[in-house]
Amino acid sequence: QVQLVESGGGLVQAGGSLRLSCAASGRTFSSFTMAWFRQAPGKEREFVAGISGSGYPDSVNGRFTISRDNAKNTVDLQVNSLKPEDTAVYYCAARRGYGLEYSHLHYDYWGQGIQVTVSS
Repeated sequence: QVQLVESGGGLVQAGGSLRLSCAASGRTFSSFTMAWFRQAPGKEREFVAGISGSGYPDSVNGRFTISRDNAKNTVDLQVNSLKPEDTAVYYCAARRGYGLEYSHLHYDYWGQGIQVTVSS
């Protein structure tokens, strides 16, 4: 069982930056592939960035940077040049195994989500 807790959300002006953090419980954190998803009102949950257990990252564009610290059981998401369309609830997710998946259906554990609002 893995518990995920997100932090760092809030209200940001367009053009600003934000760093989200996810703290995970459990002793086998390094064996999980981690990812950040987001969901805006009326839209489907979408992949933002992910990182394998060995640290191989991927993201939808260069404004999003994901990193992990296996010693601290944390995974962070740095978001730069924020836009109003980035407004959403951001979720931390974990899946067993080393492969990075882009669909939320492949993830086993989820945080409660954290609101990010970008004002224009």
